[in-house]
Amino acid sequence: MTPIVPVLLAGGSGTRLWPLSRKSYPKQFSNLIGTETLFQQSAKRLSTSPTLRFTPHMTLTTSDFRFIVGEQLQSVGIDPGPILIEPEGRNTAPAVLAASIFARKTDPEAVLLIAPSDHVIPDTEAFHAAVAKGVAVIEEGKIVTFGITPNRPATGYGYLELSAVAQDDPVSLSRFVEKPDGDTARSMLEAGNYLWNAGIFLFRAKDMIAAFETHAPGLLDPVTRAVEDGKADLGFWRLDPLAWGECEDISIDYAVMERADNLVAVPFSAGWSDLGGWDAVWEEQGPDENGVVTSGNATAIECRDVLLRSESSSQEIVGLGLENIIAIAMPDAVLVAHKDRAQDVKKVVTALKHKGATQAEVLPKDHRPWGWFETLTIRGRFQVKRILVNPKASLSLQSHHHRSEHWIVVEGTAKVTVDDDVRLITEGQSIYIPLGAVHRMENPGKVPMVLIEVQTGAYLGEDDIIRYDDVYARS
Repeated sequence: MTPIVPVLLAGGSGTRLWPLSRKSYPKQFSNLIGTETLFQQSAKRLSTSPTLRFTPHMTLTTSDFRFIVGEQLQSVGIDPGPILIEPEGRNTAPAVLAASIFARKTDPEAVLLIAPSDHVIPDTEAFHAAVAKGVAVIEEGKIVTFGITPNRPATGYGYLELSAVAQDDPVSLSRFVEKPDGDTARSMLEAGNYLWNAGIFLFRAKDMIAAFETHAPGLLDPVTRAVEDGKADLGFWRLDPLAWGECEDISIDYAVMERADNLVAVPFSAGWSDLGGWDAVWEEQGPDENGVVTSGNATAIECRDVLLRSESSSQEIVGLGLENIIAIAMPDAVLVAHKDRAQDVKKVVTALKHKGATQAEVLPKDHRPWGWFETLTIRGRFQVKRILVNPKASLSLQSHHHRSEHWIVVEGTAKVTVDDDVRLITEGQSIYIPLGAVHRMENPGKVPMVLIEVQTGAYLGEDDIIRYDDVYARS
């Protein structure tokens, strides 16, 4: 059985699902559909199969998300495998080439399955059957792309034009088609030889590298150097930033796929969504007889064709007499939009960035290698945070120039270091950290530890940290 290396692309920002998805914590790491994140669902889909043999995953992501990737994989019982850190976003072509070069180093015949980490594919068995059809043709040197059988004239997807009407078996690919207008989409749907471009690819690493040699040779040298000159960092592989910075910012479609003549498409019709907007979330969650979808603390009264979501347990959202409305409530931002404008939500992000609103890109909950913190309130000379530290995790040994801190444990037990004093602080107890004191917070227990931190001082920025020791190798 041919071993397949699943490669998860997990560096995107997902601006069309603002305010839940933001640059600091994009949609793939959120529980949008179901009890697991989209990233976890994607990883599990490519982990075990009675008909396919998957190796440990390879993940490409950014430095900001590297610990989130490892934590989310481990929490669903998956060995993280290689995690390649992209120094900066350079689109999918350099990422796919880097994965191919990295895999070929250990296996000259390596087979890669490239998959975005934010798609929904409910029928795993059917997807594995489609992948098996692709495996049957890659031995001929083919590059396989998976296309979704369209069920409507969608204008939000690119299309694949096939050389013949799509059935279930692999078909030669004629060309890629950009996102069409409505009339063009309707004509393509009627023609029957078009599929939605899902951005999922299967190939032998050596064939993809050969395709780059022919169609995008300018990427070969910088990507190769980025892989070869990369450095191990706490189990991650950091691609060399200087070489990576020389890479062109280009998608795999533009760099290779639209130019290659050895492409084959495998149709897939068992259900798929890229959750590319709140309208897609509405559809995927299954509207009731009135077209209503609610999540969290949301209530719809006499509404039709609406999506109402509250992402806070302490915040209620109520719709009364609404039609064709999307309303998403976060603790720090609320989106209200006409459902027909779901694809334009990225304009909201642009507008907020223009006015300097932090809500454009940053969630109030800041995820860190050891857990997370969220700001509850901030004023001129004080700030209050809620901090969660994962079991057996610890913050860096640090001090501050401009602030003192008061910690109150509300759940679990904290091991606290303040200069030469080390003590355990249990639920209901507190400790004061004077300005300039060298201190550390640890969770020695088996359950998460939560505390409230009150900061006071002239400057409360996150950059007021001097680190003396850090298990996560942060400077």
